[in-house]
Amino acid sequence: MRQSLLLAFLLLTGFSAFSQDSLTNIKQSSSNGLSVKRNIVKWNLSSLVFKNYHFTYERGLTKHISASISYRYMPKGTVPFESQLTNVINSNDINFSKFQMGNNALTPQLNFYLGKGNLKGFYIAPFGRFATFDVSAPVTYTTVVSGQNVKTTADFSGSIKSSSGGLLMGIQANLSKSIVLDFWLIGAHYGTSKGDLVFVAPQPLSAQEQASLQQSLNNISADPFTFTTSVNANGAVIKTDGPWAGVRGLGLGIGFRF
Repeated sequence: MRQSLLLAFLLLTGFSAFSQDSLTNIKQSSSNGLSVKRNIVKWNLSSLVFKNYHFTYERGLTKHISASISYRYMPKGTVPFESQLTNVINSNDINFSKFQMGNNALTPQLNFYLGKGNLKGFYIAPFGRFATFDVSAPVTYTTVVSGQNVKTTADFSGSIKSSSGGLLMGIQANLSKSIVLDFWLIGAHYGTSKGDLVFVAPQPLSAQEQASLQQSLNNISADPFTFTTSVNANGAVIKTDGPWAGVRGLGLGIGFRF
């Protein structure tokens, strides 16, 4: 989080000395007064489809360059597209219908407007994304009750953190002097991720129960991610490590310019 805040600060302030003269020129050359309004607060409407709340603050630095910082939040709950999750994680011992996830992400970004600029028109935007995913994963294993084998669930919970960078293309248009429309065309990002999921047993696990749980964990695969697992009488831990990639695109945001 410290790294993400530092990067956001640099993006928002790194061009400040250079931008003062340019902003003055923008004001003097403007014929419609819009260039004076170089701050925009935006709400990404398309994120609601994925149960996300996504807001962005953008500030013009020069006629063709702006810096922005976005915050995304998704309350913890069932995964919107369960079938996609089952395609990524290969396991018969995870109850995907009860799999839960929430997340938050901070995204600093620079927009380079290639047309007339002044916070409108076609742009390309390098960005960084720092996300934390709050995960609950129920894993089935076998316990012994009154001499009988019974299927039970180990509820793993924890977080996975990712850091990635990428490039986005989009178009921003003025609907009025104060209202803008931001349309993300396509973009992608790539980076790394690490996480820890922990299960605390309600009562000590027998040697047989430990072996059964370990076998269930060994059967989980999600290439190209690596899972390192350990089980003892008190519970179990899953450590995740691997690349992180994502796609941004076909997003629609509405903003207020001031």
